[in-house]
Amino acid sequence: MLALLGLAAMTSCTGADADMDATGLQELGTAYTDAWNRLDPVGVASFHQETSFLKVNSGEPAVGHDAIAEVAQGFMSAFPDMVLEMDSIIATEAGAEYHWTYSGTNTGPGGTGMPVRFSGYEEWTLGDNGLIAGALGHFDEAEYARQLEVGVGGG
Repeated sequence: MLALLGLAAMTSCTGADADMDATGLQELGTAYTDAWNRLDPVGVASFHQETSFLKVNSGEPAVGHDAIAEVAQGFMSAFPDMVLEMDSIIATEAGAEYHWTYSGTNTGPGGTGMPVRFSGYEEWTLGDNGLIAGALGHFDEAEYARQLEVGVGGG
């Protein structure tokens, strides 16, 4: 958490209408990716403000740290060998688009045993403190479901 607070202090973001510099944005994305790859759902949630939300596709928004950590834990439990790659991070007027690729094998509780590899992105609104004030996640759910059934290359 101290590293996160230091990262937020290093950024030049002074609100949703101000830009975080490219270096700060890259560092934020890298640290966020690292939390996912450490299988640390609380760490993932700590990149969000206390009142932040994470909405994945058309699902209900997860609001607050506990709910965001629960969403992250769900993916981590389903794919114990998961790897998240940051493909890019792009500054936007409100914050950033964090583009990623997720891979792993669905060997968690009730899993299919199938490997998946899919890409998506999160639209981040950044708050005054450089933390995520809201995130809208997007990925192809039909392709994800297909891979859960037949694997990455199956068809």
